[in-house]
Amino acid sequence: MEARDEKEQFLLRAWTFDDITSLAKNINNIHIWNNVRDGLPYPYTEQDAGEYIGMTLNKAYVQDFAIVVDGEAVGGVGFIPLNDVERYSAELGYWIGEDYWNRGIMGEAIRQVVDYVFRETDIIRLFASVVKNGKVIDMHYFDIVKD
Repeated sequence: MEARDEKEQFLLRAWTFDDITSLAKNINNIHIWNNVRDGLPYPYTEQDAGEYIGMTLNKAYVQDFAIVVDGEAVGGVGFIPLNDVERYSAELGYWIGEDYWNRGIMGEAIRQVVDYVFRETDIIRLFASVVKNGKVIDMHYFDIVKD
């Protein structure tokens, strides 16, 4: 999937190795690290970025999307499908560089990914675990179940 938002503030697309530098630059921020799951390293290096992008490219289908503004990957949104009895559920994760907070970008990116998940996969339930600042999720539809 590759999509622009209606206001053309950003492009949502799969990660590429060309994103290594901008990923490391934008996610290497203590304020982001404090609001995501513990698996995110801090400080975040270009080596971490390369490993992450390589992992995303090895999945059977796109589950992790870069948020691109002016040609630079400044954030990400993705989903982790669960398994066994929860195989029709997935957890949504997201972050965006601090310079891009409060611009309405993340809410629209989440909406587009939710639409993609329900249209292109067998997943019928998405949820998000809010670590601290649930501002974006509070403004949107979580826990959400496909009709």
